[in-house]
Amino acid sequence: QVQLVESGGGLVQPGGSLRLSCAASGFTFSSYGMSWYRQAPGKERELVASINTVDGTKYADSVKGRFTISRNNDKNTLYLQMNSLKPEDTAVYYCKATRTMPTRTDYWGQGTQVTVSS
Repeated sequence: QVQLVESGGGLVQPGGSLRLSCAASGFTFSSYGMSWYRQAPGKERELVASINTVDGTKYADSVKGRFTISRNNDKNTLYLQMNSLKPEDTAVYYCKATRTMPTRTDYWGQGTQVTVSS
């Protein structure tokens, strides 16, 4: 049974930091590209950062220089280190696993809430 379980969200003041984790099970984690998405109230879900063997790491312009995506294939875990958080970073954050071969397969986690507020 495939599972992606996010954790590490919470309430933080502007300028603060959080580290999100996404624990994967039920599939071969190292064979999948991984990414973080977020969705703020009333807005569409957007890509925050991705990591895979072909493209390396990529970031949305809004988080470049503040967020860092990483993965530990031995622990089947994806991370998102978020620094210098801003109120506009408030959203539910989701991790996603993607495989393109032999067929396109996507798995999503249930999300973790991040609220940046004073």
